Amino acid sequence: MAKPGIPQGTRDFGPETVRKRNYIFHTIRQVFELYGFQPLETPAMEHLETLMGKYGEEGDKLIFKILNNGLSDPKNTGKAREAFENVVAGKNDKNLTERALRYDLTIPFARYVAMNHGQLTYPFKRYQIQPVWRADRPQRGRYREFYQCDADVVGSHSLLNEVELAAIYTRVFHCLGLPVSIRLNNRKILAALAEVCGGSDKMTDITVAIDKLDKIGLEKVKEELWQRGLSESQVGTIEKYLAIEGTNEEKLASVKSLLAGNETGGKGIEELEYVLNYGSPANLLVVDLTLARGLNYYTGIIFEVKALNVQMGSIGGGGRYDDLTGLFGVPGVPGVGISFGVDRIYDVMEELRLFPADVHTGTKVLFFNLGEAESRLAFLLGQALREKGVAAEIYHELAKFDKQFKYAERKGIRYAAIIGPGELAGQEVKLKDLQTGLQTTHSLQAFGELSFA
Repeated sequence: MAKPGIPQGTRDFGPETVRKRNYIFHTIRQVFELYGFQPLETPAMEHLETLMGKYGEEGDKLIFKILNNGLSDPKNTGKAREAFENVVAGKNDKNLTERALRYDLTIPFARYVAMNHGQLTYPFKRYQIQPVWRADRPQRGRYREFYQCDADVVGSHSLLNEVELAAIYTRVFHCLGLPVSIRLNNRKILAALAEVCGGSDKMTDITVAIDKLDKIGLEKVKEELWQRGLSESQVGTIEKYLAIEGTNEEKLASVKSLLAGNETGGKGIEELEYVLNYGSPANLLVVDLTLARGLNYYTGIIFEVKALNVQMGSIGGGGRYDDLTGLFGVPGVPGVGISFGVDRIYDVMEELRLFPADVHTGTKVLFFNLGEAESRLAFLLGQALREKGVAAEIYHELAKFDKQFKYAERKGIRYAAIIGPGELAGQEVKLKDLQTGLQTTHSLQAFGELSFA
């Protein structure tokens, strides 16, 4: 029999890990709710046509396609074989696959808005916490199945939304105790750079190459730009752009000079200045002109969050997409959103040891099992504790003290409640604090009034 395993790029999560992840989810969800966002869920799979062509050339390659059901039917074998040859050749074929696992939460959200736009109250603010799938090469911080936590606003052009999303990032990471920098750029500035370098048709070529700067370095980016048909002069202009440094104000002044006279670039700079000057904690907001976010649907301000003091890719990102629903036949619905990369946030917090000590807490009180009558009383007391919201359990069988103590220790249970024959006769409970070693005796009534805070 083959050794059991799981697909590469996926993971099992034990109780300790799940509690830590839930701590992150709970923190993010609370902040989303504080800012008036409503929960939403969409299916794990979407029609293939819903996803394809929305993430750029590189992103489309990472979409997990799902084989049509019924391919084992002998009548479908010929069509399936022919369709498979088409897919191998780089084409999509409905005879083999019509659906795919969602790549992110933004496109499914846009599809939802397009399907329900007549019933929604605008601006519509939603948050979504669900897994997504990408056929990526697995490595630290990069998985094939992972969770995203998104917050999006549609139906509003107001830059106040960008200000609030930056504030949400700031508040969440403050609550988690995780030091970060929140990087901003504007796709209008990148569009202006493309116009200066020969035309808006070069926008995708430029952003895809710039987006790889951290991974492959400047020289490789220049090579890629040359391969994509840009001239020596155009690549030189982009190199000047990428070399801009200094404070936020100095960077914006330099890019104003480089893109002088370009209306699109001027608008992008104005939008950045609005967000930076609105009252957000400026020490966390950093203008990063190299930030491109290679997804084609962004049209305005873009975000990316980096954890400080640790080697890790971005742990959050997003931006404005002013016509995403137009891809689904409902034009003119502006939107902006951000996403938290929970799996990377978890890895960073684990490395920096930022999880609070009580995040592991599950069962607070373990009732020892010391006999039939004793365990019946323990069960009733345990039920009373649960009614008060105190997590309690009773050891599953009659066993020696040592075995039951070890069980409590391994599960991190703080209190052991002991009812032996003597305690049963006296209607008492011995309570031992396994953290301090202190043992006390309580009447049944007094025990029921304990808070176990």
